[in-house]
Order: sequence, then C-alpha cells, then structure tokens
Amino acid sequence: MKFGLLLPHFGEHASRENVIEGAKLAERAGFDSVWVRDHLVFEPHGEMEKPNRTFYDALTVLTAVGAVTERLELGTGSLIPFRHPLVTALMAGTITQLVGPRLVLGFGAGTFDHEFEAIEWGGRDRVELVRSNAEILRRVFAENDVSYRDANFAFENVTIEPKPAGGAVPFWYCGATPRSARLAVEFCDGWMPGRISMDTLAKRVSTMDDLAAAAGRKRPTVAVIPPTSIERTREEALRQVNVPGLLAWANKAKFAVKPPSGRFETVEDLSGQLIAGTPGDAIAEIERFASVGVEHLVFDFRFKFDRWFEQIELLGGDVIGNFR
Repeated sequence: MKFGLLLPHFGEHASRENVIEGAKLAERAGFDSVWVRDHLVFEPHGEMEKPNRTFYDALTVLTAVGAVTERLELGTGSLIPFRHPLVTALMAGTITQLVGPRLVLGFGAGTFDHEFEAIEWGGRDRVELVRSNAEILRRVFAENDVSYRDANFAFENVTIEPKPAGGAVPFWYCGATPRSARLAVEFCDGWMPGRISMDTLAKRVSTMDDLAAAAGRKRPTVAVIPPTSIERTREEALRQVNVPGLLAWANKAKFAVKPPSGRFETVEDLSGQLIAGTPGDAIAEIERFASVGVEHLVFDFRFKFDRWFEQIELLGGDVIGNFR
C-alpha cells in the first residue's frame, strides 16, 4: 500500500510554510504522495471546516511542492471540471516537465452548483464533463493536430506542447457512488472515494472486480481519503473531531451500506470514514483498508491541521514504518 497526505492548502491553516515545509517533511518521513482538493468559489464544509474561504489553487500548489521534493507523487483528489480540458492539458504537461512524471489527475463531478454557475456552465452534465476531460486529455497528451467534438467541447487541429514527461498522466475518478465505481472501470486508471464506510467500500470494490473481469481489463487502482486524527490516546484523538457531523453526513449518504442497526450512530460505525485513535488504532484500521483492496491511502488531517507537523511525524514514525 502507498500512503499520502492531503495538504493544508485551504481554510485557516493554508500557508506557504504548512504546504511547502509539510510536503518536505512528508517526503523525509516516508510518505509516497501528497494531494490537493479543488474549488473555484470555495464554501467550507460545515461538518469538517471552519468558515474561512482561503483556497490555494490546486495545480499551482502541486507545482510548488514538486519543485521542493524529488519523489512524492502529486495528486488531485479531486480536480473539478470547471477548466477547459485544453487548459488542464497545458498545465499538466508543464508540471511534469518541471518536476518529473509524478502527477496523478483525480477528477470528480463536484458538489456545488454555484461554482459552475459562476462560469455559466450551470446547465452542463458534470459527470459527462469528467468523461470529456478523460478523453481529451488522453488524446492531446499523445497526439498532435487533434480534432474533437462532443456535447461539451469542440475544437479542430489542436496540438498541446509540452507533452507530459513519462507519457500519459494517470486519470482517476473520484466519488463514492456506485456509478463512480462503474465509470472508473469504464474509462479510468483509478478510483478514489473520500469518506466512505468500510462495508460500502468493500461492496464497491467487489463490483469493480466483477466489471473489470467482464471487460477483460485490470481493476483500477483503489484509493481513499479518510479524515484522520492520531494522538497518544484515543480520547485525545477524538477531541477535535466533529463526530456528530460525520455521523449526520454518513446517514445522508444515499448509497451507503448501513450498519446492522440501520443508522450510523457511534464512532465505531464510522470505520472507513474516520481514522482516529492511537498509532496502534491507525495500524489496525489501515489493515482493514488493505483487506478490502485499498492500494493508496491518503490521510486527511483537516481536523488536526493546527498540529500538522506533529501528525506527520506520528504517522511517519509509528504507523507508516510498520508497513515498510
């Protein structure tokens, strides 16, 4: 399993020091990757974030981090399709030429209508925008004089240079719904849900195995980004976590596999949607993720960005080392 970190490039803890020095520390601590979110008009998620609208651009952050690190993979989890894909292609090719072939483009359909309404794309099918991006990026990364037309984009004889260093950039679908997992098998290299219960995750991966086998292709890489809080005691780890908010969000998830009680009611019910406890607790939860097929685990310290560097050191020293 590979291990990554969501960078604090949004909200009250977004800063040059946290992003740059945190990424450098993560590389020294043995992490494999760092990841960013994406928004155009950021509105904090109430159950996980304070009302601060600061948001550093996703691809700019990855470029800066790539310039000060050497081996970390640089991932988007997820990029939202409010950019024209030719713009994304140019940015992606440039990033890989400057810092090496380390980029992973995870795309999602986005949660908020207002971001698309702001650029007058409010009526577009956002899932189809993701599909358009996947096809256009693959073609312009590999070909010259590309002509393309679908319901969203049309252009003739376009060549984008530079091409990505190392060949095609992996394209992942980010989302937790059954449809997202099916689409990942259909046209993506990976699948990355955010918060998802362990039983729901296992069901999705099983479906992906069946679909991939029927299509005669390898199952896409499976990754997750669970909220994480690691401390020396479980009580301390849970102190800043909005457990009621996470439970409320879990109970609203339309396609989630519910606990035997029929509702998410306890911290234990949030397995898969939260890693909170001691280093030993984290190791046990990581082993559960591995058992259902997760290959890339990205820790989201949103609840503990005020102790960002300590959290990296705790995970790197006591947890990640256990799996090397």
